[in-house]
Amino acid sequence: MQDTVIIHCDQCDLQNVVDISLHKYHCRRCGHILKGIEFPSRSSTLIYAFTALIFYVPALIFPFMSIEMNGIRNSSTIWQGVQSLADGGSWIIAAIVFFASLFIPILKLLILFYLGIPSTSLTNALFKTKLYRFVENIGRWSMLDIFLLAVLVSILKISPWTHVQPELGAVLFGFVVIFSVAASAHFDPRVIWKGIS
Repeated sequence: MQDTVIIHCDQCDLQNVVDISLHKYHCRRCGHILKGIEFPSRSSTLIYAFTALIFYVPALIFPFMSIEMNGIRNSSTIWQGVQSLADGGSWIIAAIVFFASLFIPILKLLILFYLGIPSTSLTNALFKTKLYRFVENIGRWSMLDIFLLAVLVSILKISPWTHVQPELGAVLFGFVVIFSVAASAHFDPRVIWKGIS
């Protein structure tokens, strides 16, 4: 399978059909050397994904937020928050927090690591393209738990005896979101098809 693109010659402005596997191509009209399509490297995606994974582990260990109500202060991790919500009967919110904070981020990172492996066949490339589209679609849910935290803080601030404070886990999770978004943004799906003939 050969993919081609159209590149305008910057000397004579002729539209040249170029095979993307070539690094250099001459203009049909004036002979000017046209540079082939430059693909971004997979390494930037993998570096961002690995950095997000490094922040993800301590984000789960350290407290996410602390709530002080009537002089009693409680700190909890993301998992403890999910358990507390489930024990309190808020199953829907617990499920949203679980999927947005625990399941989706690690799934997204695993997919990004898999996408970074060069494709060896057309079947793998098609599957990876579908995975990439899936990552793009779930990416919009990355900030959902931060949004829930903001809503919870604003609700609890109504009471003058309540104080809510984000903890180190929230900051670390913010870095997870930032680096996973960067990993997804730096991934060019054209690299999936590079090298497949």
